[in-house]
Amino acid sequence: MKTAKEGMISSDRHVEVTTPMAEDTVTAMNDGVDEWVANDFAGSCPVRDVLDRIGDKWSVLVILRLGRRTERFRQLLRAVDGISQRMLTVTLRGLERDGLVHREVQPTSPPTVEYSLTPLGQSLLSHITGLATWAVAQEADIKSARQDYDNKHDQA
Repeated sequence: MKTAKEGMISSDRHVEVTTPMAEDTVTAMNDGVDEWVANDFAGSCPVRDVLDRIGDKWSVLVILRLGRRTERFRQLLRAVDGISQRMLTVTLRGLERDGLVHREVQPTSPPTVEYSLTPLGQSLLSHITGLATWAVAQEADIKSARQDYDNKHDQA
């Protein structure tokens, strides 16, 4: 199998995901890892900062939904299955605070609030879409790996 530098990523389960990566991109990513890890202990890791925001249960789903169109709060609440009103509020506030989502109060009676992705949020969208696509494509393999793990550790 090829290495990541050759454009192929593989796992121990022999699943191959082709990823066209230029060698200089992989080298730059690897060169930055030590610095990111070192900075993480100092509390200033930009990777951890972003992952803390988008790594929660709801942010990715909200970003993907807003990537399609501007939505009102109630529309988002109905569209994002399982999210509570409180969690949607918390998620939107966090995304707004990080500059990923724009909140606009419309001058109507009664006032309505619309949410949309900012240019920064739009720039994140393609990366999240790629991750979501990968997750859907690998769902069966991940479930199988979990089952294998659980079976192995239940016997211990």
